[in-house]
Amino acid sequence: MPVSPSTSAGVRVLAVANQKGGVGKTTTAINLGTALAAVGEKVLLLDCDPQGNASTGLGVPRSQRVTTVYDVLVNQAPLLDAVVKTKVPGLDVVPADADLSGAEIELGAAPRRSYRLRDSLAQIRTDPAPYSYVLIDCPPSLNLLTVNAMTAADAVLVPLQCEFFALEGLTQLMRTVELVRGSLNPKLEIQGVVLTMYDKRNSLSDQVAQDVRSHFGDKVYETMIPRNVRVSEAPSFGKPALIYDLKCAGSQAYIRLAREVVGRERARREAAA
Repeated sequence: MPVSPSTSAGVRVLAVANQKGGVGKTTTAINLGTALAAVGEKVLLLDCDPQGNASTGLGVPRSQRVTTVYDVLVNQAPLLDAVVKTKVPGLDVVPADADLSGAEIELGAAPRRSYRLRDSLAQIRTDPAPYSYVLIDCPPSLNLLTVNAMTAADAVLVPLQCEFFALEGLTQLMRTVELVRGSLNPKLEIQGVVLTMYDKRNSLSDQVAQDVRSHFGDKVYETMIPRNVRVSEAPSFGKPALIYDLKCAGSQAYIRLAREVVGRERARREAAA
């Protein structure tokens, strides 16, 4: 079932966050961004992980990372000066490199250090906005970069691996969201939880999915992202899975997830109208 792009003015900023590594966070940011662009949304992906995996996975070589998220945060470079076009029509990226790992130390005593990213996004929070979605790929830790992302975001999208310690890590993330909401960004909300690395042959995956749904209810997306070799291979070719192999199970799941995200956003806007 096709989904038409958003028509409402303004940009929706989603922080893709989980302090636990290896949960499919960057994979979700890349492929959700690609899928949203495929249904006609204009998407900007901010790579806020010093590893720069989102930039690599979108085929941005190191030589093209001239102005990065580090420059935006530390040197207050204009956000639009750092934008790099990707090979996916409608999807741009602000890349990252290893310099970003020093941002927390360099911003230690800086004014408005937790608001740097939010301040930079003012350049695109215009009417009409140049993008309908901004996805922020957070690092796998609860540090100043993640706090900046949550302070800048309208909502948090949480990729959650279907494995034993999933709920334990999620509880810690929820505490961080509450702290940010209480002191830095009172409008921050949970946009949704997406279950990743689901293996239907493994009864533990089903048990974790049931536990998460019983705890978070309709905040959990219906779409679950399966373990998929083609999705894992795609970054080594500098391509989103949807470009590398559109027909594989993982790519099709991200297309369904994009439909859910757009549907939820449309319902939110209609309820607020």
